[in-house]
Amino acid sequence: MTTLVIGANGQIGKQFCELAQQAGTPIKAMIRSDEQVPWFKERGIDTVIADLEGDFEHAFEGCDQVVFTAGSGPHTGPDKTLLIDLYGAIRAADIAKQKGISRYLMISAIRAENPMEAPEKLRPYMAAKFAADAHLRNSDVPYVILKPGRLTDDAASQQFASSIDEAGDNQISRANVAHALHFALQSSVSNQEFALLDGERSIEEVIK
Repeated sequence: MTTLVIGANGQIGKQFCELAQQAGTPIKAMIRSDEQVPWFKERGIDTVIADLEGDFEHAFEGCDQVVFTAGSGPHTGPDKTLLIDLYGAIRAADIAKQKGISRYLMISAIRAENPMEAPEKLRPYMAAKFAADAHLRNSDVPYVILKPGRLTDDAASQQFASSIDEAGDNQISRANVAHALHFALQSSVSNQEFALLDGERSIEEVIK
């Protein structure tokens, strides 16, 4: 069962791809250009060139599941938020339905549940995630939505919490998100959503 990784060249995407490759989990990394190929080739990871802002339906060929880790990033404007975080995720869900994909795993955000409660500059991004998540829920494609808090570059502790009250903070390392995503992919969970924060519990306790 091969999984298409959309956003494979991102900070979470690369860490997830490495974990999957090390575990022998079959994946295909969707990247935007030939310049991004060497990093994946060095690690023995299959790639496909496709762009969320263009035609990417061909990337789904031979894949049974989809992981969406793509993001427009903090240094882009609302135009990229709309095209990548919102419309890109929606188009991916529509293609997944058309192709009969067995599961779609989405990296969202904990504040996407209430975009107006996010810091003002993050509200357009959270609103995009809110709408993309809603579309996925109603797409008839089995899904898992992971909702991390504020992302950091800390090393993986592989210890988690599932609420801000439990964690005492609103942050999680990208490395921990990658581990949680890989665990969710290997599990049989479906049509469920999980908040993810750094904490003191194993991922098995958080994702059931």
